[in-house]
Amino acid sequence: MAQIEFQSNSRLRSIAILKIAGLLLLLTACHESAKPSPEPTISFTQVPQRDLGDLNREDVIEGTVSGSRAGQNMVVYSKTGGFWWLQPRLNSPFTPILPDGVWRNEVHLATDYAALLVDSTYHPAPVLTELPKVGHGIETFAASSGQERSSSFFVNFSGFQWRVRKVPSNRGGARNPYDPNNVYVDQSGALHLQIVKRNNEWTCSEVNVTRSLGYGTYVFTVEDTSNLDPAVSFTMFTWDHSSSQGNHGEFDVNIGRWGDPQNESGDAEFAVQPAFLPLNMSRFKVPGGKLQHTIVWEEGRVTMLTSQVSGKETRLVSKHVFTDEVPRPVDESVRMALYVYSDPNHKSPAINHRTEVVVDHFEFLP
Repeated sequence: MAQIEFQSNSRLRSIAILKIAGLLLLLTACHESAKPSPEPTISFTQVPQRDLGDLNREDVIEGTVSGSRAGQNMVVYSKTGGFWWLQPRLNSPFTPILPDGVWRNEVHLATDYAALLVDSTYHPAPVLTELPKVGHGIETFAASSGQERSSSFFVNFSGFQWRVRKVPSNRGGARNPYDPNNVYVDQSGALHLQIVKRNNEWTCSEVNVTRSLGYGTYVFTVEDTSNLDPAVSFTMFTWDHSSSQGNHGEFDVNIGRWGDPQNESGDAEFAVQPAFLPLNMSRFKVPGGKLQHTIVWEEGRVTMLTSQVSGKETRLVSKHVFTDEVPRPVDESVRMALYVYSDPNHKSPAINHRTEVVVDHFEFLP
């Protein structure tokens, strides 16, 4: 009888120990889950130069954020005249956070710059006398004085300042690297864009005017592009990094064979994005020699023309008028890019040699 009683007590003690252990594990798990998440932090990797305030000039501001949550965005302000002004535009106040935590936008030049990490409940004010405190939709913020000198690269061409791209892009179906050393203006004032092999990879070129020009006539005079490598594309286009219209307010004049040496549809195209719609694209053949590409941007209409230039004479090669999907000017910039096209099926030849496009002149008529 005593032995049975001893075994019974042992079982009871074992059950009690297991219950206590389970309770301790539960309390530990609760304690672990109750630990606060790391505080989010914002860092700047590029800050524009310090300026008293220039509404006609913009530069890139860039940074990283850690500890952000899904649904959060960045809001950027620049300070001039003692006030903080929402950037880049009132109708496009949010800067998205990329999957790697990087955020990037363009701002008007000012004395100081600030970035706020906000959730969906935050409604940015267009002007602030001072930066807001954390709370009410603001997770955290950071501010920085402008740099003495911009870390962007610029060239002056045809009376405009152009920013030279230095970060990669996905234009052309692949992650193309860019090198500012591939761009220069010669003694005659012509702009040279190059594709050059550096460190065993082909580096590309892109430039953009540092201010929005809006409706008007854009004219590009370009030396012979009829013999570009099949894997090379040259494009003159508009791009609005802040656009809420979709497709970034883009329309293009594209020169290239998109990786196909026997391209039967033409080695040039006029396009308004999205270009996969039949009405948004017109393809044609470009002749050799100097060409003049003209874009006339009006409300609800984009007219594109390419003409062959011989001395003072011009001969029309192609013309097309677009009336669908025509964007409105917001904060776009006109751009030129020389890049490598990558065939998604890997059936076309890769680029084989260094390439250069020379743009003699650019003109804008409002």
